Amino acid sequence: MEPNKTKKGVSIYNEQTGLHYELVGDYYLPLLTIPEEPPLGIWGRRRHRYLKEHRPVIYNTMLLSGDLFSHLAGIDQQAKDLHDKLMKQLAAQAGITELLKVQDQMAWVQQMNAIDAQAREIINSELVYA
Repeated sequence: MEPNKTKKGVSIYNEQTGLHYELVGDYYLPLLTIPEEPPLGIWGRRRHRYLKEHRPVIYNTMLLSGDLFSHLAGIDQQAKDLHDKLMKQLAAQAGITELLKVQDQMAWVQQMNAIDAQAREIINSELVYA
């Protein structure tokens, strides 16, 4: 481990831990950063809150290994895709068509809101809170 000069001071790299350390006073402290990640959608944020509050061991393990945000982004994308698919399938099963939308817009909105609530419940139970 040879010391290197950085903007802040002297740093070294430890091959055993795979971490860089910086000299602060008399101690070498690890240079730890959390990578910048793109913002999550509603499903990823719900999964994040669920893991943090109800599955802290899994949450901390994923956070420390660096896998948390890729997991949350994956859940978010899966949930968006599943929501679109479920909305189409449930609307077809209920017989909701564009003709209904033209004829009775309020009935169409009510039925689509009910289908949206069903889709959200399915996604929550199968992906987010599983």
